[in-house]
Amino acid sequence: MAPLSNPTKLIVPAITIYEVFKVILRESSENEALQAVVAMQKGEVIDLNTSLALAAARLSLEHQLPMADSIILATAQEFRATIWTQDVDFKDISKVKYFPKK
Repeated sequence: MAPLSNPTKLIVPAITIYEVFKVILRESSENEALQAVVAMQKGEVIDLNTSLALAAARLSLEHQLPMADSIILATAQEFRATIWTQDVDFKDISKVKYFPKK
């Protein structure tokens, strides 16, 4: 399945809303950043809970991932989702579709 082909099946860790909004706000405009948030909210937004936090901490140590990345990975694993990313931190992790930036 291609990424974003069915937004209703999209799993969105809440921390990704923070990250995407911040990057687009920095590089473009608040309007475009808010539009991205609206698009992301078409999926199921997953809040961080205790079990995800503990899983993320373990994954952070195992894969040497920053906090946000480990939360994203823990959420994907919990929901058996595939991560589609250009973030090199995920490059060699299973169930991740990594494609380098051009």
